[in-house]
Amino acid sequence: MASDFQKTTVESIEAEVTKLVKNLPTLNYQKWIERSLSTIVRMAGEELDRLDWKILAASLQDMEKGFNIFYPYRHIRKITIFGSARTSPNTPEYKMAVDFARRITNQGFMVMTGAGGGIMQAGNEGAGAEKSFGLNIQLPFEQESNPFIEGDHKLINFKYFFTRKLFFLRESDALALFPGGFGTLDEGFESLTLTQTGKYGPAPLVLIDCPGGNYWDDWNDFIHKQLLRRGLISQDDPSLYTITDDLEVACQAIADFYRVYHSSRYVKEKFVIRLNSELSETDVEKLNQEFSDILNTGRIEKSQALPEESEDETADLPRLVLHFNQKDTGRLYQMIAEINQMGANTAESTHPEHK
Repeated sequence: MASDFQKTTVESIEAEVTKLVKNLPTLNYQKWIERSLSTIVRMAGEELDRLDWKILAASLQDMEKGFNIFYPYRHIRKITIFGSARTSPNTPEYKMAVDFARRITNQGFMVMTGAGGGIMQAGNEGAGAEKSFGLNIQLPFEQESNPFIEGDHKLINFKYFFTRKLFFLRESDALALFPGGFGTLDEGFESLTLTQTGKYGPAPLVLIDCPGGNYWDDWNDFIHKQLLRRGLISQDDPSLYTITDDLEVACQAIADFYRVYHSSRYVKEKFVIRLNSELSETDVEKLNQEFSDILNTGRIEKSQALPEESEDETADLPRLVLHFNQKDTGRLYQMIAEINQMGANTAESTHPEHK
């Protein structure tokens, strides 16, 4: 426990931090800068071990690198491709991943991979270095970057898996998984967990196999037999992902997700869905009839940007506002699919990379 002297010292340093922050060249995010520095100061007053500080320092360095690399590309939609590092270039899965990456970059996306071999290499190969990111992890094996991203300024070497995963999901507007081992399944389940709990997305998640393959079908059988049948997940949770062995279907699923739906955020207790094109009153009424079960209160209503969004770069987009119950995420994905279907004939042909 910190002594009274330590507490007084920490409070004094926090006051000095507040003064220093006000002298920074830009104060756009003063509250968050001050909160971050104050947290570190308070931790300095606690009895932490050397290893604790090493973890904190390395984590901050990981995040600093990630923020700096991704910032110039923040308005470009990106897709993460997960899959085995051990997939050989002469396999159908590798060739499909190359083709998929090439197709999805033609749709306007940039591609992110783990920068290693196998499916990761295929993703960078298909996208090309100009439209690729590599998020490498320092490991005693399988850690070298593949030749299609090696030396590129968009290659980031992370110390920790958790900071690497943070950027995979923070920057991704879509996820594509090819067959893989423990790591791929870990990434897939974590993505689904964060999606189901509202910590990631909404965004499309596509599970891709080679024609006639049964990797994801067998996985899906497990999901239905052991999770869905036991009531361990919602009956609507399979709506969170698409399984296919057809790249046309995979690419279309991703394009369709952003046909009308643009993005979303919470403004206090309100869930705000930004749209590429406005829905009719009739369409909104239909949404209320079909999806009233996901509302805590009130109705789904059309809206312009809320006052809290006045400086948002999407302020000119039409919106839907609702009090989402934050638990029926599968149903929310079904509603987004319905919204995209409703506006399929009226949505402008906007390039998907504009976020």
